[in-house]
Amino acid sequence: MGLTAGIVGLPNVGKSTLFNAITKSSALAANYPFATIDPNVGIVEVPDERIDKIVALVNPKKTIPTIFEFTDIAGIVKGASKGEGLGNKFLSHIREVDAIVQVVRAFDDENVVHVDGTINPVRDIETINLELIFADIEVIEKRLPKIEKKAQLKVDQESVYEYDILVGIRDTLMNNLPIRTMKFTEPEFAVIKNFNFLTAKPMIYVANISEDEISDFENNKYVKIIKDFAAKEGSEVVVISAKIEAELSELSNDEKVMFLEDLGVSESGLDRLIKKSYDLLGLKTYFTAGPQEVRAWTFKNGMKAPECAGIIHTDFQKGFIRAETIAYDDLIKFKGELGAKEAGKMRLEGKEYVVKDGDVMHFRFNV
Repeated sequence: MGLTAGIVGLPNVGKSTLFNAITKSSALAANYPFATIDPNVGIVEVPDERIDKIVALVNPKKTIPTIFEFTDIAGIVKGASKGEGLGNKFLSHIREVDAIVQVVRAFDDENVVHVDGTINPVRDIETINLELIFADIEVIEKRLPKIEKKAQLKVDQESVYEYDILVGIRDTLMNNLPIRTMKFTEPEFAVIKNFNFLTAKPMIYVANISEDEISDFENNKYVKIIKDFAAKEGSEVVVISAKIEAELSELSNDEKVMFLEDLGVSESGLDRLIKKSYDLLGLKTYFTAGPQEVRAWTFKNGMKAPECAGIIHTDFQKGFIRAETIAYDDLIKFKGELGAKEAGKMRLEGKEYVVKDGDVMHFRFNV
């Protein structure tokens, strides 16, 4: 269960530079609109120092961290929902992701042209968000005529229920508000889930600043504007210098630490982005550890032991018996599984156990 996030934004805001830094790939980053013609997908490892410490204890033959998938989607422009620029083809790619990362330009540079001529973060955000809103309205307007008659005649209660929900959503969208600002009950969410609405997806705004502002970004006027806008809709903001992240991607781990220290920051912007994304989607990590392999597994907060076992293999869930569980802190404190067992820190958890972040687990099953 890896995370998938789509990177969107106007042309020339730093999307592809950021994507290159994330994946160390060669996605085209050129100073003109539509430099990205096809969506680029990159798989990156999620940084987690806990897996390194487990590996040091277990010394396995193989180590597999959890992964994070980014899709770099071509620059959206005004009218994209109606086919302008590169149009609906690229909006369709966003429908497949779990979260949207919207890169917003927060730097002045006369050598990098802006598609609208001036730097205005709120205008840029609203341009993107309106295109996503228009695309969602179009989905609703295609659906409503198919259930309207049944709903109005009240011959089908499911149609009545769906119709009322969609009309409420349409009214919200018509007020230029994204669906993520609305509250839904579990039955309501079950109805809208399959529509894959764009504005229902969690949004993280990435304020892309110049490299010389990285240690003092709170004084960047554009960052303040972006944070104020995001706060109104309950979204998160991560401040990044895409140019610095591109430089960091070329360095070894030791060199990265030194470079960040020289900049006066404790962690890279990309690490902050990944952590924010995980928190936003309610994702956690559990581990399996043995001489053959140490592996990190991503799960949704609140999942029970059998569900987490099913992430490894469906047979593990079907035939679940119990989960031998050690908390990460106990594994480290008592220097491995044997020490944790001797200290009475290994627990046998059953089907109702809610897995905790950092649990080191071994599943017993019978199929």
